[in-house]
Amino acid sequence: MFTSRPAFWVSPVMCAAVLVAGVYAAVSGLGDTDVPLLVGGLVVLAVFDLAEFRRYPVRTPKRVAVVLLALRAVAYVGLAYVDGSGLARLLLLLVPFTAYFAFGRAVAVVLAVACLAVAVVSTPGWYAHVEQVSDLVMFVVGMVLTITMAAVAVRERDGRIRLQESHRTVAELSAAAERARVARDLHDDLGHHLTAIVVLLEKAAAFHEREPGTAKAAVLDAERSARRALGEVRESVRSLRSFHLPAALDELVAGQGDVTLTVSGSPEEHETGALHALYRAAQEGITNARRHAAATHISVAVEFDAERARLTVADDGRGMGAAAEGFGLLGMRERVALAGGRVDLVSTPAGTRLTVTIPVAGLA
Repeated sequence: MFTSRPAFWVSPVMCAAVLVAGVYAAVSGLGDTDVPLLVGGLVVLAVFDLAEFRRYPVRTPKRVAVVLLALRAVAYVGLAYVDGSGLARLLLLLVPFTAYFAFGRAVAVVLAVACLAVAVVSTPGWYAHVEQVSDLVMFVVGMVLTITMAAVAVRERDGRIRLQESHRTVAELSAAAERARVARDLHDDLGHHLTAIVVLLEKAAAFHEREPGTAKAAVLDAERSARRALGEVRESVRSLRSFHLPAALDELVAGQGDVTLTVSGSPEEHETGALHALYRAAQEGITNARRHAAATHISVAVEFDAERARLTVADDGRGMGAAAEGFGLLGMRERVALAGGRVDLVSTPAGTRLTVTIPVAGLA
């Protein structure tokens, strides 16, 4: 799964290591592991991670992060008690690691100290055993490394966000410049035509009695000038209109009997750049379904809400095979990433599903 979150793989890797170590300890008799509870707890953590990444692909709001952090901490402590291998205690490293992304370094360091205290309290008499002292020292080293990794990842994430914001700023400045150009064109062109119409109509009025032919020609010239002005106004207004994704998608799938389109919600809260990215993704998804998957039916669905826009292109083809990561999809990923979103692609012999999710600007 593609996600805009930095270092999203750390939690799954550590949970997988704990699962392997706990099961091995139970099978080999090296530790008293409650395997069902261990597996159940790790599955719950995996569900937490997946739900959070899908709901908040870039950054979790602080209130939600507090609740998730508390739930995870309880789960980590519980897993440490049911894991006979002792490796589950390392999951406590994830507490300051995940806290760093939502609350910053100070909170992460405080939580790291708290987790170390929990590890010490849960190891009575540790000071009298060399192995336990060594384990605690390695735990401290792990804390330092995870906080350092989180710091690097946060800097990378913030840099990427700043880059996206700079792209948005450039796009807004370009749009402002285009609006100014159109305004100037309206003033110059429309002003010219209106002036000409006024002069021609005055001429027609002046020659109406004396030279009807001249007056009629002036009226015809005024009509032609008015039509030219109307055409230029329409063209200018057309260039000023915002991109309307539902209408563009309607036009895209029009006349294609094997493609169905459903749209829910309103795109008004979403930036034009994000809507363009969704449109290009729909184009790429339909093209790939026909070109590589030999699909007989393609469904395109767009959902808008107050927090994100989501496009889904699904087909009943044979899958995309080696073409699943061609230049078109790579370009789509880059375009969507610039808009602050993510691309999820699942391709099997039973069909392909492309999902593009872009949060509303300011929530990313």
